[in-house]
Amino acid sequence: MSKSQFTLSSDEQVIDTWTLLYTPPGGGKYNGKLTITNKRLFYDAKYDVSAKGLLSEALFVKWGSEGYIEINKADITDVQVEKSFLAKKAILTLTDGSRHTFNYGALNIDKVVAAINSR
Repeated sequence: MSKSQFTLSSDEQVIDTWTLLYTPPGGGKYNGKLTITNKRLFYDAKYDVSAKGLLSEALFVKWGSEGYIEINKADITDVQVEKSFLAKKAILTLTDGSRHTFNYGALNIDKVVAAINSR
């Protein structure tokens, strides 16, 4: 995701960007880029890799016209990590109870989780 697709506030800095899979609360699985700032998460969904291919909107998640989501860090109530041999996942729970899963495959998810937890 390039910076041109989202606008940073004056006190907002990009921490890093990763290419990983995203599973929204309503199902589906998307491949794309997750950019994390000190205030928000932006996910640029490149294409649906699930059989279903349906996106759902959560109360605190804004879908942009370019096919990306935005999650405010203030809306994240819990971050859980699940690690198996081929799947390293960060599972976010938002204030509305929805769960959003970011899967980094066999790669180490720890830096992603650290960026999510940093403010």
